[in-house]
Amino acid sequence: MAMRSHYYLSIADLAHARGPVAVLSYDGAGPNDLAAAVQNAMRTTDLFERWRAMQEEPDDVDPSLGLVDPQASASARVSDLRTDMDLITDLPMSIVRHRLDLLIGHSWQLRDMRKA
Repeated sequence: MAMRSHYYLSIADLAHARGPVAVLSYDGAGPNDLAAAVQNAMRTTDLFERWRAMQEEPDDVDPSLGLVDPQASASARVSDLRTDMDLITDLPMSIVRHRLDLLIGHSWQLRDMRKA
């Protein structure tokens, strides 16, 4: 069984936090929208399947990138001039990183990670 992790993330400028591919990118307006998008990306294969379909050889994509955690939870709030997000999941960091990069590009920062 995978270890559940609590990821503490921050986004410096949520208004400009967008992924590199518009059709896969987060398009919400605030921290609650972001948390919902991230939670959905971790719980379902929707984002992964859309990304995979865009690849040159979709059938060659490593299926382990499509792992999901139906129990993943995300919450976000404005703190000072940034958005802080808590993500609790048993997905490995490599998958979390890939999905966050698709949603909001490289505008996020991992501040801490602990066993949940």
